[in-house]
Amino acid sequence: MDIETVFDTARPVVGMVHLPPLPAAPGYDAEGGRAAIHEAARRDAERLDAGGVDAVLVENFGDAPFYPESVPRSVVADLTAAVETVRGVTDLPVGVNVLRNDGPSAVAVAAATGASFVRCNVHVGARVADQGVLEGRAHETMRTREQLDADVAVLADVAVKHSAPLSGSTTADADVGPAVTDAVERGLADGIVVSGQATGEATDLDVARAAVRAREERGLDAPVFVGSGVTTDTVADALSVANGVVVGSALEADGEAGNPVVVDRVKRLVAAAAAGR
Repeated sequence: MDIETVFDTARPVVGMVHLPPLPAAPGYDAEGGRAAIHEAARRDAERLDAGGVDAVLVENFGDAPFYPESVPRSVVADLTAAVETVRGVTDLPVGVNVLRNDGPSAVAVAAATGASFVRCNVHVGARVADQGVLEGRAHETMRTREQLDADVAVLADVAVKHSAPLSGSTTADADVGPAVTDAVERGLADGIVVSGQATGEATDLDVARAAVRAREERGLDAPVFVGSGVTTDTVADALSVANGVVVGSALEADGEAGNPVVVDRVKRLVAAAAAGR
C-alpha cells in the first residue's frame, strides 16, 4: 500500500467522526432524527478539516451495544448517508468503520460513497470482547472488495482494543509479529492498526515498534497506524514510530469520545504532529 496515494502524505493524522446513535440503536434521538445525525457528522468533518487533519474516519460510535458481526441493513443505509454527508463537506480522504466487526459492510459503504479506506477491528484470528468471540472476516471483506471492484484500502487492527486474545492463543498483545504477518500475508490487509486497551487509552509504542519490526522483517508493504490514545503531548512520539495516527477523543470537547470536535484542539495536535514527521 502506498500510503501517500491514499492519504496524500507519508505521515497522516486521521481524525474520527464519531456518529451519534443511529436509528434503532438504544440511544437514538428520535426527536432530532436523522437530521441531527447528519448535522453532527457535518459539523465534526468541517471542524476536522479546518483544523488540518489529513483524513477523516466515520464510525457508528454511538450504536452500543454493538452487533458482533453483520449489522442490519438499516445501519448500512444510515452509515452510507452519513458518509455521503461527510464527503459533501470535505475533500479529504474519508474512511469507514462499521462496529463492531463488519468489514464487508464497511467496504460496501466505502465503494458506494467513494471513500478511500476502511478499518476492520478483527480481520484475522479471534478475540474475546464484550460482544463475545469476534472472529476474523478477511475472507468476506476481501471478496466483497473484489466483487464491488472497489479501490478501497483495508486497515486491520491487531492487539484490538476492548478485547483480549483467546485463552491459549500463541499471539500476545506484546508480541504482535505473527498477527501482523497473518493480517497482511494471509488476510491481504493493506495496513495495520495497533491500539491501547480501550477508546482513548494510550497505545504502547513498544507494541507499535514490534508491528513495524515484523513488517520490515517480512518485507511487507503495509503502513502501521497508532489507533488510540494519541494526544497533543504524544503524537510526535507516535509518528516517530508509526506511519500514521488515528485520533478521536483528544480532538473532542473535554477529551471525551463522542463529544463535538473542537477546532482548536485539532489545530494544536496537528501542529504537534509536525515534529514527528
